[in-house]
Amino acid sequence: MSGPERVMTSSESAAATDGQWLVALDIDGTTMHEDGSISPAVHAEITRLEAAGHQVMLATGRSESATLPVLDRLGITPRYVVCSNGAITLHRDPDAPTGYRRGWIESFDPTDVLSSIRSHLVGARYAVEDEEGYYRYTEPFPDATIGLDSERVDFEELLRHKATRVVVISPDHDMEDFLGVVERMGLHKVSYAIGWTAWLDIAPDGVNKATALERVRAELDVPRSRVLAVGDGRNDIDMLEWASVEGRGVAMGSSPAEVIEAANETTGAVHEDGLAQTLSTL
Repeated sequence: MSGPERVMTSSESAAATDGQWLVALDIDGTTMHEDGSISPAVHAEITRLEAAGHQVMLATGRSESATLPVLDRLGITPRYVVCSNGAITLHRDPDAPTGYRRGWIESFDPTDVLSSIRSHLVGARYAVEDEEGYYRYTEPFPDATIGLDSERVDFEELLRHKATRVVVISPDHDMEDFLGVVERMGLHKVSYAIGWTAWLDIAPDGVNKATALERVRAELDVPRSRVLAVGDGRNDIDMLEWASVEGRGVAMGSSPAEVIEAANETTGAVHEDGLAQTLSTL
């Protein structure tokens, strides 16, 4: 794990003292619809907030290669981008080919957790993201999750590389059965979040969107009281709880009950432009 010395421009320092907010947005189901579209209302509010000097950024479970195109579509270039549920934080770097480089990286040996899950979930599909953002997977996964840099491999090959993220999906389980299996596994040495369907997202121990965003907040020198985070999934629970302590943690209206309970505000669903409704209050 490494990072550069913090350098803040005079304009950014002034913004921090003049009411600048750190606005952290989940992508899928929050900023973006299921069909991949972004509503004009959401786009307009994000553009307005960035023009006003707020730090508008993305905090997502997506890989780097699946996240950067969303920044381009939104027309924003934040100083930081949180990917892979907090295991990867990108730093803006004009000299990098994509305009961003990997600043903070958290990783772990996935051998034990993969072997344990395999013994509990027959027929599951697995993907592992390494420290360079490269994905290896055993069966096809949604493109938006895996990104472009990937290859299909045997299960044993997944055990040979340090992981920043492990993704497991089990098409043969319904959500209730899957939750029961995950509970019985008792994954104590890693952080994990369960998606909308039979989907398990595993990060290094103690790493999540909240841990990455707290580091970003400290670097930007934004008070905890001026943090706004918006999300809709179980991998957003830590982020929403973190934001709710002194700032605003906002759950989308279609979120599972435990996600809504983690937030201190609720807005409309993505198809109701709930994110635009919340952003319009800043």
